[in-house]
Amino acid sequence: MERIELLHTLPQVFQGREPQSQIWLQDVTFQKGQTYLVEANSGTGKSSLCSYIIGYRKDYLGTIRFDGKDIRKNRVSEWTSLRERNLSLLFQELRLFPELTAMENVQIKNGLTGHKNRQEIETWFERLGIADKMSAKVDRMSYGQQQRVAMIRALVQPFDFLLVDEPISHLDDENSAIMGEIMMEEVRKQEAGVIVTSIGKHMSLSYDKTFCL
Repeated sequence: MERIELLHTLPQVFQGREPQSQIWLQDVTFQKGQTYLVEANSGTGKSSLCSYIIGYRKDYLGTIRFDGKDIRKNRVSEWTSLRERNLSLLFQELRLFPELTAMENVQIKNGLTGHKNRQEIETWFERLGIADKMSAKVDRMSYGQQQRVAMIRALVQPFDFLLVDEPISHLDDENSAIMGEIMMEEVRKQEAGVIVTSIGKHMSLSYDKTFCL
């Protein structure tokens, strides 16, 4: 996948409004290989944007296209393939399985594609300072530790676009920088595009373009 286009898109809940936005009701293109920051205030549809692109929600007006194809026309099997090979999302609410260990949460996704070997994954845990948590159940970990596990899980698959929704809200500057380094190393390796959302604190990266939602 080379590009994601939003054409006069707007959450249905905002219908009748004219938001001052550089994305909603605009024509916007996200290009593979580029890094984007979407800055937003709370309640302006930041997480909705990610859910629309990943195909989890369809309650929007306008059109979203992947390489020229309206995503509303995608079949379930097409979405399954897209989420396995083309799109990866780090959810704001993380969506980890609390009863499983950190490594088990990562391996659930990695098992679908075999994209990374065990040593590569363990190295990420070590760099992020949570090597001692690999066998710990997620519900015994702090939210900041869980964010780091969720990032590792988001990276253990092929993708053309990586979406990360509020990825460092509970991390200090040092861990935020390490997570950004790991993320961008994998992004460059896959020659992918990145869409980072933020309502304040955001990863310090070299963004090609910043949008105000």
